[in-house]
Amino acid sequence: MTAPVNLTAALASFDDVYSPRIVARMNDYDVRVAHTLGEHVWHVHEHTDEFFLVLDGRFDVALRDPDGTERTVVLRQGDTFVVPKGVEHKPSSPGGSILMFEPSGTSTTGDRHEGAIPDHVDSTTGHAL
Repeated sequence: MTAPVNLTAALASFDDVYSPRIVARMNDYDVRVAHTLGEHVWHVHEHTDEFFLVLDGRFDVALRDPDGTERTVVLRQGDTFVVPKGVEHKPSSPGGSILMFEPSGTSTTGDRHEGAIPDHVDSTTGHAL
């Protein structure tokens, strides 16, 4: 990738939700953008943190403590949040778009997930733009 990538144009190039596109690579990390709508799945990334930046709309991240206690972090346009490695989480959104930093090869449904993966959630390591 040797040319600038416009995030607005990148997001306009696809409609799928929870199906991230890789807009850049930095060292061993992917910079991904995705549309969000509806519920994701409970999942965990055992060995990496997950960074979110809300580009548009609202993005909620439910977090589950080891004792089973749950809380939800509500993010709006311009907000960032990092889910620490090993923390179970479940994204959801009434609609929006996000930017994520993750090590290349990181699955959108984590190292393990809870339950069946809904049809609208793409279990992927990212797609080329």
